[in-house]
Amino acid sequence: MSIEITLPDGSVRSFENPITGLELAADIGPGLAKQAVAIAIDDEMLDLSTTLDKNTAVKIITRNQPEALELIRHDAAHVMAQAVQELYPETQVTIGPAIENGFYYDFFREESFTPDDLEKIEKRMQQIVERADDIVREVWDRNEAIAFFEEKGEKFKAELISDLPEDETISLYRQGDFIDLCRGPHLPNTSKLGKFFKVMKLAGAYWRGDANNPQLQRIYGTAWRDKKELKAYLHQLEEAEKRDHRKLGKEMELFHMQAEAVGSMFWHPKGWKLRKNLQHYIGEKMERVGYQEVCTPQMMDRKLWEASGHWEKYADDMFTCCGDHGDMAIKPMNCPGHVQIFKQGLKSYRDLPLRLAEFSTLHRNEAHGALHGLMRARSFGQDDAHIFCTEEQINKETKDFIDFLVEVYKDFGFEDILVKFSDRPDNRAGSDETWDKAESALKEAVSLAGLEYEMNPGEGAFYGPKLEFTLRDAIGRDWQCGTLQVDFVLPERLDAEYVGADGDRHRPVMLHRAVMGSLERFLGMLIESTAGHLPLWLTPIPVVIATITEEANPWAEDVQKQLQAAGIRAELDLRNEKIGRKVREHSNSKIPQIWVVGKNEAEEKQVAIRKLGSKANTVTDAAEAIAQLVADTTMPI
Repeated sequence: MSIEITLPDGSVRSFENPITGLELAADIGPGLAKQAVAIAIDDEMLDLSTTLDKNTAVKIITRNQPEALELIRHDAAHVMAQAVQELYPETQVTIGPAIENGFYYDFFREESFTPDDLEKIEKRMQQIVERADDIVREVWDRNEAIAFFEEKGEKFKAELISDLPEDETISLYRQGDFIDLCRGPHLPNTSKLGKFFKVMKLAGAYWRGDANNPQLQRIYGTAWRDKKELKAYLHQLEEAEKRDHRKLGKEMELFHMQAEAVGSMFWHPKGWKLRKNLQHYIGEKMERVGYQEVCTPQMMDRKLWEASGHWEKYADDMFTCCGDHGDMAIKPMNCPGHVQIFKQGLKSYRDLPLRLAEFSTLHRNEAHGALHGLMRARSFGQDDAHIFCTEEQINKETKDFIDFLVEVYKDFGFEDILVKFSDRPDNRAGSDETWDKAESALKEAVSLAGLEYEMNPGEGAFYGPKLEFTLRDAIGRDWQCGTLQVDFVLPERLDAEYVGADGDRHRPVMLHRAVMGSLERFLGMLIESTAGHLPLWLTPIPVVIATITEEANPWAEDVQKQLQAAGIRAELDLRNEKIGRKVREHSNSKIPQIWVVGKNEAEEKQVAIRKLGSKANTVTDAAEAIAQLVADTTMPI
């Protein structure tokens, strides 16, 4: 009986006997066989050596296809582990996955790796690629595999196998003298990896992420399909280092962090003005489309958090303390408090939708290793709001929110928006029936809004599915900012209700939404994306007036007063320093405009404008310059 293989173009090839994926590629053409790295059946990637023994649809995966990237990075991790054990045989390998933009492997070794070791490891990886070791899958008996790794002194691998389900197939992959536990798939040989990789850095880790377990050494690397991709990524990293918001935040005198308040910011005057400007902007925009700002307590009784489900589902991420009447929690989010406001006084369907917004500081007990300046902090504000509405209003409220979100992002120059739909997580509250309804309602609303999205399975909030809005910055990095969540759970758990047109009591639907998300994180992303060249209407100090000579001081002071009268913050630099030094220092601080004034400018009532990033001065009448700056610093609200 012949075997029929259907290819992606719909063509069918028949074979009298079972064949491998590589043989199928060779039958199609020798060029394809040379480029092939794997096959895919029903979207599952498999080794080229996989035997095809029944009718099926098969896709040949070549190195230049996007699907190959994860395979390349997975193999890079194995080749790195092989290199490490060839160079340092006493080292135990543990776990090494592919990750976004690269890979890592965790190693157990008494002696610490050094930067010189990383160079040696990368060089040995290149040699392994040149050797073109065949990568062969082997299926082992569980007990034999455990005994094999225990005898080698690989106790971590033996533990992993012991913990696998009884019905799990134990597959090992061998390349040269190196053998590792892995489900696969893998490239057919190490030469297929190519040399477009780089060993990047060292970090600490714990076995299985538990601080009570042995400490490991994690080596990170990156791997790509070709030289162009690798070069572009390394350039992006260089740019990211230059734009690091923590570095720029110091240069711009915005904020600092210190050990006495891990995960929180000490905002300096310029930084706090910047943050206030951002909050004012989004607050005014929200008020104009029907949001009402409220403020709820920072600490609330454990009983409320238990009722909402946060104590059970979110307790590890909450800061708690003991009050006069028992346990209290510092709020990590505003939603339970907003439900309490909704419940004050009986609401009618005529009161809906009710949109409540809040900007108060939230506190979350983020893991120390996850903290990253403004991007991941323990205390932060949000442009947080909750819409209480009927089921029939979900579609319109969702569309209105998306339109609002797109408008806000455009004000900051972001038009490349990726949307993810996150459905029910394993750790959730509410019945499957409730989740079915919530997910169906959100999908319908998104469809009616004409929004395209990709699925993000299992990443919803514990109370409802959500949309995640991701922005791409100036150097190609993605940042998750806005969210919209449909929640049927909290109104039920916290007993929120309204009187419908039929006179009966009904549960409102609760839409949790944010456009920027964390204000701190959005600022960090904005600082890095613009390299500190913030929009004029947002920046805390739009202009500094710097004098060339003391004779110009009175005119500089007069210009400052005119600017202040026009509502523009301006600083004076009357120091007895050369103008070149003044310009350089203020440029490093990312002041958008420096107005240089000397004897001539004072006599002619002019200013010489030096814009950030420009080396040329434009001499302009002071009144005209002030009028133009007023127009440029007007918030788009």
